[in-house]
Parts: sequence; structure tokens; C-alpha cells
Amino acid sequence: MKLTELKHKALKKWVEDAIELMQPDDVYVCNGSKAEYEKLAEQTVAEGLAIRLNQKKRPGCLLFRSDPSDVARVENRTYIASKTLNAAGPTNNWIDPVELKQTMTDLYRGCMRGRTMYIIPFSMGPVGSPIAKIGVEITDSPYVVINMHIMTRVGAKVLDVLGTDGEFVPCFHSVGKPLTKGERDNGKWPCAPLEKKYISHFPETREIWSYGSGYGGNALLGKKCLALRIASVMARDEGWLAEHMLILKITNPEGKTKYIAGAFPSACGKTNLAMLVPTIPGWKVETVGDDIAWLKFGSDGRLYAINPEAGFFGVAPGTSEESNYNAMKTIEKNTIFTNVALTEDGDVWWEGIGYDPEGKLIDWTGKEWFFDRNNKDKSPAAHPNSRFTTPASQCPSIAKEWEDPNGVPISAFLFGGRRAHTIPLVLESRNWLHGVFLGSIVGSEVTAAALDLKVGQVRRDPFAMLPFCGYHMGDYFKHWIHIAKKTTPDKLPKIYFVNWFRKTDDGKWLWPGYGENSRVLKWIFERCDGSGKAIETPIGNMPTIDAIDRPASVPVQDMEVLLKVDTEGWLREVDDIRTNHYPKFGDHLPKELYELLDEMEKGLRK
Repeated sequence: MKLTELKHKALKKWVEDAIELMQPDDVYVCNGSKAEYEKLAEQTVAEGLAIRLNQKKRPGCLLFRSDPSDVARVENRTYIASKTLNAAGPTNNWIDPVELKQTMTDLYRGCMRGRTMYIIPFSMGPVGSPIAKIGVEITDSPYVVINMHIMTRVGAKVLDVLGTDGEFVPCFHSVGKPLTKGERDNGKWPCAPLEKKYISHFPETREIWSYGSGYGGNALLGKKCLALRIASVMARDEGWLAEHMLILKITNPEGKTKYIAGAFPSACGKTNLAMLVPTIPGWKVETVGDDIAWLKFGSDGRLYAINPEAGFFGVAPGTSEESNYNAMKTIEKNTIFTNVALTEDGDVWWEGIGYDPEGKLIDWTGKEWFFDRNNKDKSPAAHPNSRFTTPASQCPSIAKEWEDPNGVPISAFLFGGRRAHTIPLVLESRNWLHGVFLGSIVGSEVTAAALDLKVGQVRRDPFAMLPFCGYHMGDYFKHWIHIAKKTTPDKLPKIYFVNWFRKTDDGKWLWPGYGENSRVLKWIFERCDGSGKAIETPIGNMPTIDAIDRPASVPVQDMEVLLKVDTEGWLREVDDIRTNHYPKFGDHLPKELYELLDEMEKGLRK
């Protein structure tokens, strides 16, 4: 499609202004066709930016290697530029929007010289869904275009829905590496130095400006930027929820179905749980989404969720047929791999894939690499945050309802993270408000998905939204409390706290995880159905020792530890929440949450 064919006047003017500012050599409006994808994919191969993998083993698959400075989200270069610092809150980086736009406008000036400007009209959610939103991303990266083809719905059909005056979120992106006449990338990943990287969000004007990074969530602006940071503000203003959540469908042996949404920090098992293969006979789990959920109330008063994405942007290391069989089947074809290792026969490999590699590998930095089981200090062949981008439609466990424009009704929310101690295998909130309290105190050990934090450090990550909430998180808690008033308590999902990552003092796993997590889901299903045994405790409703079908590999004494209230550990949690966590939200923190913290401490001290 040509620029002159754009019927939306505001969109056309916005693009024309961007062309004048960024000065690309060429302009291309994406149509979302397979031919377009293949042409751009081949272009990246020809330019030495991508390697086409063995087409017998991995048909339609590509491998990219990014610059070592551009391998993850850069939280300290991510900004919420609301009109006031108070609106952004204490958990976001804030810069005055006028100042930030001036800085970035200077960076954007001439930034696409020597490159093509791609205009990507995209829908988050099924095109035309009442829950979906439309964005338009301007980028100079063909890598971004082909990833957006997989992760969103791109093209003319989106422009048709947008019409001549529809609302869209305008998204600027540039790798920040203009080319002089005759200059080429020569196979080197284009990006700007760290100090010139900006991932900026303007909540009041619903704009996203990204500069200097070509990596995932920094560059695929439909993902964390629109679907969470900007959408969370839209959701607050419009009365719905935009959450960092998987969505799964679970069916019991009698054919009864429920839908569950779960919020976990990045690399804490969302994709594995969304694609889980149950170990309990007769139970079935299907995938609706693995990372983001948008939820609105239906006419029946229940919350209905869509997965706004069309693909999976998953962490590769640790993904194996044992940990996630369905993901491994999904990525057999038509997949973009980033920063994994390349085998001699043109396949991919990463740590935790389930088998040792043979012969020489080329690691994620492009250097020769040989497997050595005995050398624990050896640098990994794949970056710990290496990724695969793959179409959701290819997933063997994909639910037939995954593209239902009206969404699926949610029966339960799960919150959790990586915690080696204290947090039990599962507990149930007493009510919605108590569930919001549990969501507000989630803590997790930091993973490689965040570039600028120490791996293994425990940080509070309320609702797994710490890096993704587009406004003051104290007000976000209030939104969760107030949204319950839109319906009756019996229509609201039940809320659970889960932790698959408990360890013994000597570092051994107490729970096998993966498919065995279906045993916990079974208890949650039963609780939502009005059955399932539980006892009241100071921290919430806990399963009785015989309420969860215990795997043969878990001794009774380990199950007792997993389902025990660690009084001393929880009192330390209370102290940390009271001293270090809640105070940062100031008078924006709902008083109800402090009251519930006092109530829990009182119960623990009895």
C-alpha cells in the first residue's frame, strides 16, 4: 500500500510529519501478507543480520544475534512521562514530557537516513473485537516488522477497522543508527549506545516513543509498551483491566471447563503453565495466552479476557520437551530465534533444552563454543534471556476460543513468583479485597529478563506489573479494589497465591513443577466449583494435606513443608512490607491494604 492511499487523515498527517523529521530513504506501508513477511525475512538474511536455519529441521525459521548491549528490557531507560511526577508514581522513571519530547525529537531528527521507514498498522486482540485496540508503529527495522507480523495482527484489515477517524496509539521506533550514503550494517546489529536508548510512554496523549534498541519489548511496541504500560492507563480510565497474565483453559474428566489467568514476573513459568501437559489422568489444559490479558465485564457481570497478542515471545533457556512440550512443538517452524546458539547442522540449541549438543556450536555472540559439562564457569552458548517469536496458531495446545472476540470468562486469578522459602505451594484469598492485598505484596527473585538488576535478588513485584504499570501503582491497587464494585462478589474470580519454586535449605526443589502443577490447578478448579478441602489460616485459606493429589516423587514430609504456614518467615515478610514496600506508595496506598497487613500480623502472632 502507498502512503497516498491512507484514508485516515490524522494518521496520514502523523506519518508525513515523521517522514519530514526522520528523513528515511524510502517509506513502506505494511499490508500484513505472507509475501511481505517472506520478502523482509529474506532481506535480513541477505544483509547478514539473520541466518536461515536448516529448512528440513526448522522450516521457515531464522536466527538473529543482537548487540551485547541490546539483549533485554532496559528498565532504567524506560520512562513514564506523565504530566506530573506524582501521576507516574514511585515505581516508574519519570521525565517531564515536554523535556523528554524535545530530547527525543533531536535524536529522531535524521535518524532513518539510509533506511526504509516501515508503517505497521496493528491490532492488539482479534481485529474488530470490542476488547481490542489499534496501534500504528513507525520503525526502521525489518526485524521489528517480521516480529510484529507474528506477535500482532498487521495490515490492511486493521486500517479497514480504523476507518477515516478511528482511535489509534501512535508508536515511534528507531534503532538509532542512521547510515551515510553507501554505508551498510554489514551484518552488525544496529542500535544506539545504552545512554542514548529511550523507551518512553506518554500516558495522557497515549503515545509511545522508542529509540536506540532493536530488542523485543523495547522495539515491538505492541507488547509491553502498548499492551501493558499504555493499556493499563486506558483500563483505569475506561473501567477494565490490562494485566501481565497468562490465560489457560482447564477441563476436568467430566468435560466441565474453567478459564484461569495467572500473573508471574518474566521468566517465572507463565509460558510453561499456559501450555502445561497435565500429569493427572483425564484432565486437559489448553492455551489462550501466555503473557498478557485484557479483561472487561460481560453482560452477565463476569470478567472476560482476551489475549491481545497473536504470538509467543518466549524465553528459550530452560524450555525443553520435559518442561514445555507444547512450546517445543510450536517452535518447530516459522519461528524467529534471537540470541540462541547455532549447531553445525543449522539447528538451534540452548541451555536446558534437554540434551547435550554435538560438535562445535556458534554461541550467541558469534564465537565458536564447545560443550563442557565439567566447566561450570563457561559462558553460556545462548544468552540467558534469548528468545523465540512464534505464531500462537501453531501451538498444539491452543484453545479453539483463543481468538474469540468476546473473550473467555475467568474463574480464578493466580499470583506468584520465584521464592525459595516462606511462600507456600498455594493459598486462597478469603475474598476479593484480600486477593488484591496478596497481589500487592508479590515478591520474586530477579531473572535475566531485566538487564539492569542483579539476578537472584528478591524484589517486590506487585501483580507482576512493577515494570509495566503506566501510572502510580498505589492508584493501580485502588483500581483493582474499585473495579469489584462493577459486579456482585459471586461473579468475581477467586484469587490464589502460588509458588512452584520452594527449595530445601541445601537447594533441592521441594516441588517437581511443570506438568505436576496440574495437581494444584485441580484443587483451584475444585475450590471454584464449591468443593476442595481447605483450612483457614492467618495468611489465607490453605489446602489440607490430603486436598492436593500428591505426586509419587514428593514425600509426605515435603508436602507438609509446602503447605505449612511459616510463621517466622511470614513475620519477616510483614516487616519488609511495612518497612520497605508499602511506604513508597505514600498516601496513594489504599488504607484497606495496611489494615489487612495489620490483621495478618495479628493472626501470625497469636
